[in-house]
Amino acid sequence: MHDDRTLVESRLRRVLDERVRPAVYPASVPLDVSVWTAPGEPVPVADGLAAPRTPIAVGDAWGAPWSTCWLTVSGAVPAEWAGKTVEALLDLGFDENMPGFQCEGLVYRPDGSPVKGLNPRNQWVRIAAPAVGGEEVLLHVEAAANPVILDYHPFLPTELGDLDTAGDRPQYRLARMDLAVFDETVWNLVTDLEVLGELMAELPVEGARRWDLLRAVERALDALDLQDVNGTAAAARAELEEVLASPAEPSAHRISAVGHAHIDSAWLWPLRETVRKVARTTANMTALLEDEPDFVYTMSQAQQYAWIKEYRPEVYARVKKAVAEGRFVPAGGMWVESDTNMPSSEAMARQFVHGKRFFLDEFGVENQEAWLPDTFGFAGGLPQIIKEAGSKWLLTQKISWSQVNSFPHHTFWWEGVDGTRIFTHFPPVDTYNCSMKGKEIAHAVRNFKDKGRARHSLAPTGWGDGGGGTTREMIAKAARLRDLEGSPTVRWERPAEFFAKAQAEYPEPPVWVGELYLELHRATLTSQARTKQGNRGSENLLREAELWAATATVRTGLPYPYEELDRIWKTVLLHQFHDILPGSSIAWVHREAEATYGRIAEELTAVIDRAQRALAGDPVADGGAEVVFNSAPHPRAGVPAGGARPAADPADRAVGRCTVARRAEGGHVLDNGLLRVTVDGRGLVVSLLDLDSGREAVAPGAAANLLQLHPDFPNMWDAWDVDRFYRNTVTDLTDADEVTVVTDTPGTVTVRVTRSFGSSTAVQTLTLAAGEKRLDLGTEVDWHETEKFLKTSFPLDLHTDRYAAETQFGHLHRPTHTNTSWEAAKFEACNHKFVHFEEPGWGIALVTASTYGHDVTRTVRADDAGTTTTTVRASLLRAPRFPDPRTDQGVHRFRHALVPGASVGDAVREGYRINQPERRVPGTAEVRPLVTVADEAVVASAVKLADDGSGDVVVRLYESRGGRARTRLTAGFDLAGASRCDLLERVREGADGEVRVDGADVLIELRPFQLVTLRLRRA
Repeated sequence: MHDDRTLVESRLRRVLDERVRPAVYPASVPLDVSVWTAPGEPVPVADGLAAPRTPIAVGDAWGAPWSTCWLTVSGAVPAEWAGKTVEALLDLGFDENMPGFQCEGLVYRPDGSPVKGLNPRNQWVRIAAPAVGGEEVLLHVEAAANPVILDYHPFLPTELGDLDTAGDRPQYRLARMDLAVFDETVWNLVTDLEVLGELMAELPVEGARRWDLLRAVERALDALDLQDVNGTAAAARAELEEVLASPAEPSAHRISAVGHAHIDSAWLWPLRETVRKVARTTANMTALLEDEPDFVYTMSQAQQYAWIKEYRPEVYARVKKAVAEGRFVPAGGMWVESDTNMPSSEAMARQFVHGKRFFLDEFGVENQEAWLPDTFGFAGGLPQIIKEAGSKWLLTQKISWSQVNSFPHHTFWWEGVDGTRIFTHFPPVDTYNCSMKGKEIAHAVRNFKDKGRARHSLAPTGWGDGGGGTTREMIAKAARLRDLEGSPTVRWERPAEFFAKAQAEYPEPPVWVGELYLELHRATLTSQARTKQGNRGSENLLREAELWAATATVRTGLPYPYEELDRIWKTVLLHQFHDILPGSSIAWVHREAEATYGRIAEELTAVIDRAQRALAGDPVADGGAEVVFNSAPHPRAGVPAGGARPAADPADRAVGRCTVARRAEGGHVLDNGLLRVTVDGRGLVVSLLDLDSGREAVAPGAAANLLQLHPDFPNMWDAWDVDRFYRNTVTDLTDADEVTVVTDTPGTVTVRVTRSFGSSTAVQTLTLAAGEKRLDLGTEVDWHETEKFLKTSFPLDLHTDRYAAETQFGHLHRPTHTNTSWEAAKFEACNHKFVHFEEPGWGIALVTASTYGHDVTRTVRADDAGTTTTTVRASLLRAPRFPDPRTDQGVHRFRHALVPGASVGDAVREGYRINQPERRVPGTAEVRPLVTVADEAVVASAVKLADDGSGDVVVRLYESRGGRARTRLTAGFDLAGASRCDLLERVREGADGEVRVDGADVLIELRPFQLVTLRLRRA
């Protein structure tokens, strides 16, 4: 038999494109269209409906960047269409190749009730089935002129990302505004041919099934009269019935499809536009649920539900109804799909607290899964947090984006730093925007790495980011793939149904230990430094505000600011979304974030000040007495953790000396009896001597606190990526404009170094304080570079094959070597407050107040001793031009400290010290801590009042050093009882909730890095 496969396949493509698809709408008439352009920002629906209109025609331009146009379309159903299915086709000027990244619309009825969204691949609105001749049609469209930021030539700098720079040139032209007859038979024929053609292309040429499909398709095309497609479509479909009815093999892979629209809470659009994207998509999906009884849709991010509840209550009412029916499924149990690398321990916990509580309060739904399809890697502390929130599963697919190594599993146990395991699934379809194409479905089967042991996988199905979600075409394809020979089976299922089946069939999957590192998007640890500093500052202030507000309530009766703290937490959590905190959004988003963080700082500072003044007592008449408050979880300078004491009189305080001497060869030597710091004439640290041990911290022949500048032009994804080749070229910023001693008192010495480079300047300060075994480092940069990467380098005279980096509720170890491609790929990694390096008996820590990105390398000693040294570099600033062409321009201030001789416990303490500075308030009172922990290895990450308003004190503790701990927590108030609870402050059932109480003491035993939440009842 001759091989005519290519001939038939080519015939199928052309007939579909040029004859069958156009015949879905065999008749159409134009609609009348008028428009009103809203001035400024979007207006309420009632205002948009009532505004006066002017005529606009197909082909006319509309929509300046970020503007909103309200369109009214009107007409009448022709009499000859009576009894037919009629739809409106409303094409705002879409490009079908860009679902979700351009203009969008939401259709309303005259009474203001929403109908559905308009999107590039979802342009229809059902008018009637069957239609009545002469029936009047009147619809309104809220059309958003969101500009295309990520165009066909991606990553080009653009000014469209900020309302202030985007200009007013119209972005779109109306393309089609028609009433049309919808031929459902032809539409079904299109789906039949697409499904069989796509499946055929994925089957082996040697297999009989491929040829069965080919011959059936050929017969269908022969039965189709291309001059009368609508009249012969049924006959063509009849030729396909047999091959479509042939069932799947018993061993076929099983795909659980779930309707989905991954909507970034901000990215290439501002927060305010996400509110409308969510409204359009949920309007689409609730309408589709009414039409498709087997369909199930899921949506994550409690924030997005809260938005439509507030701003689009008419859409939210439909969502609540669908949730109650079990068809619209809240997923994930988080406030947003956040970054998980950079948020602090408490912030990561609160993502689940606020997300799960919203779903419980609004819908009575408790999620068992964490849903993070697009987050840029997953910190090793996350499994424990998921479990403590009452969940047990995790879904993501982002690790499939890794550039170097292919992850070895799709279903597995993920074990965190404390040993907690979470059942985890990576959909092998490798997308969270599955469209049910044969190529995608076949890829899921071929790609699935757990064959022979498991056969279930999940496919999140639908267009995201304003693409409108799942389409009726996707549902039609899934129906044909439900049980089809040659294909995996496809069923619409809720995430929990999938996970239950997957875990039941694969109860002992392989285990992956430690972080899930994404080998891509590493620069998101550095881009948009102001956003990252705003986040860290807000996290620190929230910890203080809760601590001192709770203390003031218990001690003085000052009302606890429940609502204020709740609102602020939700704002901070929103800005930890995985395109805001990572610095990968447009300029508008980060400009607003900076202003928001400023307001948060003012509000929280006021909360703290109000509480501390209530606690500090009346100031003395001369106003000179002060109370020192220590919010850190460790004692400091005689002030207990979480307590306050009157400041010592400077005349009575024993102050050690700190001296400075000029070096003959230039520079200075600083000495406080604990450390001796040598700063050369270039302002670089060439020696940092630990006088207790005699150990030198700086590698031989090297210099620390060295600013280094690299070119930074990645192959793609400018704000997201730094490619390994950036290291090939480096400029050491060794020239100093000035090196001078600016503070020389008995207690402190500071050397200031000023440098100029390119179009920028940097001022570095090195401060040594009496009695402190720590060198404090300040860096102020007035940054005006483009496509450059600035780091500060610390070559350490220390040989180690691993180092510790703080993460949520503990730290993880990473290798310093590159033995394998897995280690080599981690050339930029995340830390929270510290990184720590150690040889047995001696270590050193680098602590930071706001930076996250760093790299670690090994170097052969310069003194020919034959061994290696270790260099750590903190990443300070980048200057990518997409999507924000002015990323990080301006003045930035960073604080770090080097701590020689530090154990990992010292690193934990110093990390909190630099992030939680003491505060001084007029007064004379001593403030006992609300709680005191006997073992400094056990850290209180939160001390607060219970969210339920009961007045109970909630304390969250974790073991911070990686060992076991047995300790006492002492309540600083009359204790009526104590229980262990989950992150949502719900007391655990039975023995799990019991703790031992001895008077005012709660006895605690912790495993390495274990977190425990205690609820203390006040007498």
